[in-house]
Amino acid sequence: MNVLEVQQLKTHFFTRAGVVKAVDGVDFSLAKGKVLGLVGESGSGKSVTGFSVLRLIEEPGRIVGGRILFHGQDLAGLSDAQMREIRGDRIAMIFQDPLMTLNPVLRIDTQMVEAVQSHHRVSRRAALARSVDVLSRVGITGAQDRLSSYPHQFSGGMRQRVAIAIALLNEPDLIIADEPTTALDVTIQSQILSEVQALTRDTGTALIWITHDLAVVAGMADEIAVMYAGRIVETGPTDRVLAEPCHPYTRGLLGSIPGQGQRGQPLLQIPGMAPNMANLPQGCTFAPRCPVALADCTSQAPQVTWLSGQRNVRCHHPVAVGSTA
Repeated sequence: MNVLEVQQLKTHFFTRAGVVKAVDGVDFSLAKGKVLGLVGESGSGKSVTGFSVLRLIEEPGRIVGGRILFHGQDLAGLSDAQMREIRGDRIAMIFQDPLMTLNPVLRIDTQMVEAVQSHHRVSRRAALARSVDVLSRVGITGAQDRLSSYPHQFSGGMRQRVAIAIALLNEPDLIIADEPTTALDVTIQSQILSEVQALTRDTGTALIWITHDLAVVAGMADEIAVMYAGRIVETGPTDRVLAEPCHPYTRGLLGSIPGQGQRGQPLLQIPGMAPNMANLPQGCTFAPRCPVALADCTSQAPQVTWLSGQRNVRCHHPVAVGSTA
């Protein structure tokens, strides 16, 4: 059984400008110990998808449809009290800004002990021992001494490691990481990506890594799901998607990565802008920016086509790699 199965998830924001369909019929699944890279431009719905899984959507947003099956249990139907028991224990989240996780006026040991004892009846000594263990595992040296520090006494990279350690405290079945390395320099980013990948492999924790950068997930994700305008437009094993992208949007994202073109030539770019989510175009939402769009692309929305090698694509005219449907 999969750790997580998201089926036709819809999260809409009801604003004065209209209904923003931030997540509009998203499907994906994730098995134990696997890493899913959820990628796309800013505003594509990646973060809202992650927040929806944890039921952290606030007004004017609402989950209006779909199922979120966690070990077969539909999270969309649970009460707020039941969700609080799951958050931070069986499902954890790592935010882009570690200060969203860390309280600046409390010492690290206070915050970590509280995170353990809020879900498990253990002594403070046992909670501290667990805290030292996970801090060491995410690469913080002298973990015992650092427990008495405050968040401002850590660098940005170290604060993010502490946030990751807090996510690991209760040995969750699933971690959702919302662009946690975006603000870090390349060296620290590489170290954290390597450590997180090793932790998921060693603990069997499933991981959703949300990012706008395909290069970040290239070396760590087992599968990639590409989002555009609230929908997943391509899914498949990482190596296959990167080697043979089927959707024009995926090809555009790959082409815009530095180092993909010839030396001295301008970077490729996807023309135009992401659509207004409160006023989406008819047909395929990517059609106004698509270099291969035809008449049918602007008249009717594309359906999901399953391809060989556990891949699917939402496009009228995908690059063929062996259609099975």
